[in-house]
Amino acid sequence: MKIYNNLNIKNNHKNSVILIGNFDGVHLGHQKVIAQARQKAKKNKLPFGLITFEPMPVMFFNSNIKSHRINSLEQKKIQLKKCRLDFLVIIKFNRSFSLLSAEQFIKKIIFNKIRSKYVFVSKNFKFGKKRQGNIHTLKKFQNIYDFKTIVTSPLKKTKKTISSSLIRKKISLGKIKETNKLLSRPWCVNGKVLKGNKRGRKIGFPTCNLKLKDYIVPKLGVYSVKVETNHFKKKGIANIGYRPTFNGQNLLLEVNIFGINKNLYNKEIKVYFIKFIRPEKKFKNLEQLKKQIKIDIIKA
Repeated sequence: MKIYNNLNIKNNHKNSVILIGNFDGVHLGHQKVIAQARQKAKKNKLPFGLITFEPMPVMFFNSNIKSHRINSLEQKKIQLKKCRLDFLVIIKFNRSFSLLSAEQFIKKIIFNKIRSKYVFVSKNFKFGKKRQGNIHTLKKFQNIYDFKTIVTSPLKKTKKTISSSLIRKKISLGKIKETNKLLSRPWCVNGKVLKGNKRGRKIGFPTCNLKLKDYIVPKLGVYSVKVETNHFKKKGIANIGYRPTFNGQNLLLEVNIFGINKNLYNKEIKVYFIKFIRPEKKFKNLEQLKKQIKIDIIKA
């Protein structure tokens, strides 16, 4: 998969089938649509790619939305590569791009830069300045700019449409098992291990501390997890919260990795969420906390 961080698209990726959207999470619904586009490309012997935006437009326009993403950009790239794309175009979503009208987007990007033959979008796709463009705009201009619009139908499970917003809701409610089914893999947070105040080590449960950055915040509490680095894969237990027993002020993900007792400061780790165990709570003293952690570890 060739990744473009600009619009200098090579000739062998022009005259292509493309999908356009955020694709946050690359969930089962996304996977279905990508497979449909891949089939269309194969049938017509055309290259097959995807256009996405960074940062996500909703986060660009709303500076107060800090915790929103299901996947980081790097995770999204990995998941899309598994979908066997020929190419991925990451458009920098900035002020000048946000001011392009819907027709300018079609003319400058879909037509001039990529020369798309088929454009796959969801029925609620909005684009262009003030989100004035939609599927009707695409259909209106498709003959002028020589492409065909294909509106994808969403994937439903138990009568609910699988969407990124549904998955964010599940994560925020701690419904991790359901989340993982909709993603077709365990939800994962990547991050660099921070230096903490070593409280966990002092009470016999050393932890790796991570900031959540712009990931969606899961329900506060304790989870069973799997942890992966370049050197090992281990089970563990994680707490996401403010550490009320210690009057903590900042949201933190603390991970106790089973069978590992070494310094991982500044190392990149992946934390896969497996199951929600219990909500965060404040304990009267350290002894109560230690007792509860032992129970949590047995459950995990």
